[in-house]
Amino acid sequence: MALLLQLVDRVVTSKLELDCDVLTVGRNQDNDLVIDDIAVSGLHAQFEREEDPYYEGHFRYFLHDLGSTNGSFVNGDQISRQELKNNDTVKIGWNEFKFIGDDYEKHEATAHILSSN
Repeated sequence: MALLLQLVDRVVTSKLELDCDVLTVGRNQDNDLVIDDIAVSGLHAQFEREEDPYYEGHFRYFLHDLGSTNGSFVNGDQISRQELKNNDTVKIGWNEFKFIGDDYEKHEATAHILSSN
């Protein structure tokens, strides 16, 4: 299961499992993840989970900005909708998160670099 780690001064202060198809983020109390930060819009963004059409039983994760005033960022770049990869840094308002993807250890352990001689 994918995780979202909240960072303060590069130290993990909390973690959230991304175990649903849509997780809303914003300042309003009816969001799944409420962030009390004036730089965060009432309904700021959402994390989306989609089944991977090429890898049965696995998911792809996206961050989708919902027209927020101050934007959403992945690895320092402002995005409208961006697929998340393991170890991506997400910034919403003044809040920083680290995305840890599904089965990242398994994927990294099976990665090979092929070269031709």
